[in-house]
Amino acid sequence: MSDTKPVRVGDSAPDFTLPDQTGTPVRLGDVIGRTTVVLYFYPKDQTPGCTVEARAFRDSYDEFAAAGAEVIGVSADSVAAHRRFVRSQGLPFRLLSDKDGAVRRLYGVRQTLGILPGRVTYVIDTAGIVRHIYSSQLRARNHSRESLDAVRQL
Repeated sequence: MSDTKPVRVGDSAPDFTLPDQTGTPVRLGDVIGRTTVVLYFYPKDQTPGCTVEARAFRDSYDEFAAAGAEVIGVSADSVAAHRRFVRSQGLPFRLLSDKDGAVRRLYGVRQTLGILPGRVTYVIDTAGIVRHIYSSQLRARNHSRESLDAVRQL
């Protein structure tokens, strides 16, 4: 882990560009300003906890959209793996491929037990300020609930 300090509530969300499941580059700065962003980092496509988490975001996606938020997932999986995960789970949102973990490090997302990529969700307002952070490796389903509550309070 680098000496990057973790992003905290009140910080400006670091900008980045990563490819989505179609290979299209997505720049966070292009999304911020149009909508609130729910940016969630997760360990790995098609694993039990990550599938539960993705389904929870999927199942409440209309509520996020109605509240003016866009959900974006990030993991180190490849574009092709993301494409399969989106297809198999019917995910209506983008998954970004952070192959080398640079964005994960940029946000200071810590590993769990020193080996598992962390599971952290950031709610970023339209000015690009982080307004809420939820971090829990084991309570994967709560990420969607916690972030939806935070979005509704903005």
